[in-house]
Amino acid sequence: IPEMQQWDDIIYNFTENREEVIYTFRLTDHNLYARLTINSVGHLELFTWDPTDRDWNMFWSIPRDDCDMYAICGPYAYCDMSTSLACKCIKGFVPRYPQQWASGDVTGRCRRKTPLNCDGDGFVKLRNMKLPGTTAVIVDKSIRLTDCEERCAKNCNCTAFANTDIRDGGSGCVIWIGELVDIRNFAAP
Repeated sequence: IPEMQQWDDIIYNFTENREEVIYTFRLTDHNLYARLTINSVGHLELFTWDPTDRDWNMFWSIPRDDCDMYAICGPYAYCDMSTSLACKCIKGFVPRYPQQWASGDVTGRCRRKTPLNCDGDGFVKLRNMKLPGTTAVIVDKSIRLTDCEERCAKNCNCTAFANTDIRDGGSGCVIWIGELVDIRNFAAP
């Protein structure tokens, strides 16, 4: 939650193992109170307590915009709220139905410009993007990004790869198999 970065008195914890993936935060200032809820329509909301008004104030909620809706642009596309048409096809892909796409109907989705060539295709580096959904991924925390790219290039079902951890120059490998969905541009407007 980027808005929480302004608070100095928060301790974050990320746990990942074979049984669970957990992200927690703890306020170290005992005068601050916060609660994280999921409301009846599925919105995630963070409230902070205002002792003066004696009321909970909404500090943050998601979804904030259309790009926060899961896979709104379909496979091989990304969402960018800073452009007039929020959905864009990834480089190397084009709208299947350009006229509908231009009018804002992205249900036709993106398709490859050229057929997949397992021996000659390469990768396009995407910056400032939310990583795609992880329903079909392979994770190996023991290899470097160069090894990850090599492994992905040898697998014709591999569509993308990235570090599992970007801190300190990056480490580990995550490989996407199949369609890439739910990508968002986080570049500053």
